[in-house]
Amino acid sequence: MKKILFLAGALAIYACGANKNTAEDSNIDQASKYASTITAKELGTHLFTYASDEFEGRNTGEPGQKKAVEYLKNYYVSQAIPSPISSDDYFQEVPAEFLNKRKRQVPLKDSENVVAFIKGSEKPDEIIVISAHLDHEGIKDGEIYNGADDDGSGTVALLEIAQAFQMAVKAGKGPKRSILFLHVTGEEKGLLGSQYYTDNPIFPLANTVCNLNIDMVGRIDDRHKEDPNYVYLIGSDKLSTELHTLSEEINNKYTKINLDYKYNDENDPNRFYYRSDHYNFAKHNIPIIFYFNGTHADYHRPTDTPDKINYELLENRARLVFHTAWEVANKETRIIADKAVKK
Repeated sequence: MKKILFLAGALAIYACGANKNTAEDSNIDQASKYASTITAKELGTHLFTYASDEFEGRNTGEPGQKKAVEYLKNYYVSQAIPSPISSDDYFQEVPAEFLNKRKRQVPLKDSENVVAFIKGSEKPDEIIVISAHLDHEGIKDGEIYNGADDDGSGTVALLEIAQAFQMAVKAGKGPKRSILFLHVTGEEKGLLGSQYYTDNPIFPLANTVCNLNIDMVGRIDDRHKEDPNYVYLIGSDKLSTELHTLSEEINNKYTKINLDYKYNDENDPNRFYYRSDHYNFAKHNIPIIFYFNGTHADYHRPTDTPDKINYELLENRARLVFHTAWEVANKETRIIADKAVKK
């Protein structure tokens, strides 16, 4: 009898503890919890390697770029984030034949996109693509173009965002929709890696909910020297009113960054909307957001080095992308491309 009473008491205590933990867990803002794992320190650790001389400017198809894709693959393996292709194949091969369709003075060699994947718990066939380009300018006249901001900053932000989502998965809080982490090659050669992906998608483009593209998010341009807490958003309202509204609401709730739409103007002469990898998704009526800090004196110069990155700004900008992806991934309904152009 005493043994039965003891067991009953122990079960009651366990149940109370479990209920308490469940209640406490329900009171935690899960998005904030996992966004907080994206840190300036970890971003810097990645970038001082990824934009180092060892990677030789990551020129498409060249040895430095091959080192870069191995770095990305090894990171995903270390985090137990799988590939959508096969168990050990994180590379979507992009053949030289495709890369050289446009005649070039120096032909490009075979290259690859790097892909990793978190499967959604409830709507696995609906895919959110978060992208950044992995390449840069390589070596010119004996100088290494490290590309710390362009686009080392976006690349390492993507790694940290992937880690944050994977931590949520391990805790049983993974996203309802699937997320493809897409590092594309050949952006500097004409958005070639993203074009290859959209021409040869791993998942049907019809199933792609949106593309959040990160290209240069670690620096401050001249317009914002007095108020550096900003990021340019481009394209958020072009195809989906809902995505644009969600983006602004999420920023107001979590990151409180000044969202600058200067380059979103149709008449802006820089035409940045057409100049990064999101455009290959937008061409297919897939809603996009392009995150960008603008150009600066080190843009496309060998002086674009990791010591010049503002890692606190990079942290908060990466968290904005994470929060936006989290919200899109966990919404009850898929965002609507209400401004899609009928073809």
